[in-house]
Amino acid sequence: MKSTVLIVEDDPDTLDSMAEFLTGKGYITEKADCMKAAQEVLGASQIDAVLLDMNLPDGNGLDWIKTLRGQQQHLAIIVITGSGDIPTAVEAIRRGADHFLAKPVKIEELTVFLARCLEVERLRKRDYLRRHLLSGTNIFRGESRLLRDAWQLAGTAAENDAPIMLSGETGTGKGMFARWIHDNSKRREESHVELNCSSLRGDLLSSELFGHRKGAFTSAVEDREGMLEAANGGTLFLDEIGDMDLAVQAQFLKVIEEKQFRRVGESRLRRSEFRLICATNKNLDRESGAGRFRKDLYFRICVFPIEIPPLRQCPDDLPGMIEHLLTVLGRGKTSVKPEALRRLQAYDWPGNVRELRNVLERACLLAKGAPLDVCHFPGVDRASSFALEVDLTLFQADWSLKNQEAKYMQQVFEHFKGDINKTAKTLGIARSTFYRKLKNEPKPTPSTRTPPG
Repeated sequence: MKSTVLIVEDDPDTLDSMAEFLTGKGYITEKADCMKAAQEVLGASQIDAVLLDMNLPDGNGLDWIKTLRGQQQHLAIIVITGSGDIPTAVEAIRRGADHFLAKPVKIEELTVFLARCLEVERLRKRDYLRRHLLSGTNIFRGESRLLRDAWQLAGTAAENDAPIMLSGETGTGKGMFARWIHDNSKRREESHVELNCSSLRGDLLSSELFGHRKGAFTSAVEDREGMLEAANGGTLFLDEIGDMDLAVQAQFLKVIEEKQFRRVGESRLRRSEFRLICATNKNLDRESGAGRFRKDLYFRICVFPIEIPPLRQCPDDLPGMIEHLLTVLGRGKTSVKPEALRRLQAYDWPGNVRELRNVLERACLLAKGAPLDVCHFPGVDRASSFALEVDLTLFQADWSLKNQEAKYMQQVFEHFKGDINKTAKTLGIARSTFYRKLKNEPKPTPSTRTPPG
């Protein structure tokens, strides 16, 4: 991919000759003759390097370096100073420039230093990515069909640039999927910017997303870059987008369609080329039907939907997930006793993987290095999650214990979609006992599956 270089120089002859030479060397060049023009170019284009003259008509480039570095961390900056002005060059390096050249600039020397600075910035990005991946959670793909299907779709999503909608219950790992898709896409060396839409409302959400101009509202004491600008060239991940205000939804729809936006309180259009990933634990189709989410935005962001299954639908993956999370927690050698594992597999995990990790971390603290046993998992009751779902109206015709037991087993059977093995394991009985206890009752017949025999 070609690198884009912004040349900031007020002498038109020097500006044109540099641009012509670097274009001939295979670079994409942008030109600006003052700081204001340079800011506009940076706001509208993805820039990899800046050649910055110190003396400009509307200010000193030295004062701009720190702001420039703060706005774009991985930008290569080469300053051009007057001949013999070494103190200025040293100060420029201290403020964040990568290198300096003295006038008159030797054009061949410029290409050497530019290539070197760009390579350093690329290495910094790769090192950042490597450290991030090493410090993060390794991926557990599982063996269940539902989880494998989700990961297969994630792999396809990483190969294209279409908007992605990740849906699933709280704690299923939607953020982890989004990060993995970015890290395995062509944008992996660019920014991955996250914003949780449920934590902000109204103007605060607009300001965080679009940025704002100084004085746009009471607390806007300085110009601020928004998430859209920060995600330029990379990925924008909007978590819990179902909680986004309708007014902000309308603004964001226009951004998706045109890739242009305005900061709050500003009239100038800015541009951002980002890849969009959204996540929600709500049914957006139902929300849009109820008028709580814009239908046009729903259709625009749900181009490539991926449903992430809850943990209770993948009980066979639980042992591997537990082993994986214990390794992540630094307890890879900790064992789990069989009875404790059975208890964990029988639990419904309403908080999904997030809850499982917290429960395991607490158990390790209680166990103090010993194998994890049932006593180390207080509150993880095998039947509690099913008991909460029991519909008492089913029992009003006959409150006998026999009838209640049969109805309860029917509900558990339906919960596991007709899987006899999972039903019997959850109830703590053998398959034969399950049939024997129901032999005087109608055979369970959930719509999804009928048990054999």
